[in-house]
Amino acid sequence: MEGGGRDDDDVPQLSEHTLAALQEFYIEQQHKESMKSGPGYDKFSVGAVEEDWQLSQFWYSDETALCLAKEAVEACGGSGRIACISAPSIYQKLKGLGGDRVFVRLLEYDRRFSVYGEDFIFYDYNEPLKLPEDIEQNSFDIVIADPPYLSEQCLQNTAQTIQYLTRDKILLCTGAVMKDLAAQILGLSECKFIPQHTRSLANEFRCYSNFLLGLDSKS
Repeated sequence: MEGGGRDDDDVPQLSEHTLAALQEFYIEQQHKESMKSGPGYDKFSVGAVEEDWQLSQFWYSDETALCLAKEAVEACGGSGRIACISAPSIYQKLKGLGGDRVFVRLLEYDRRFSVYGEDFIFYDYNEPLKLPEDIEQNSFDIVIADPPYLSEQCLQNTAQTIQYLTRDKILLCTGAVMKDLAAQILGLSECKFIPQHTRSLANEFRCYSNFLLGLDSKS
């Protein structure tokens, strides 16, 4: 090797505890990958695609994802068109609920979700109206959105997409700090139902909608 090498004695050594933790991590990753090729693997289960914190991904709990998916199906009358913007765990539950009766599309930046074939639409909130030609304006009965970042610009851009896609109904999941902005730009009201995630988040999360949630009437 050219340049300034270093003696082996100078190379930092990992502790036994760290090595054991790394080995456990790699074994767990190998197990997860092997499960994906097994006969019982469900690519539509929440967590089938792991969270990427660098993309600000935090999946809903199974119960929350299922509740919101059921809400969407009821909102479109049991058979209709549903768009999920940056909400893959709700999309995954919808695929198990709606069957062929519900037309669902997932708009998502993470290309790992391209495993869902034509249901996947690459989406970058920085280009809110850059959508495929076959996605027509006001062509979805309900749009469910969970913007990836708690920023005014992110919500404003995502709102453009929501308004383009929806015929009427909107269900937004985002931080409690976005309440006033959600009301201002989309006319949404805070719901009673509080979404839960698989991991604890520093920011309080809420749901906002422009229609009465069945979940709220039951609470």
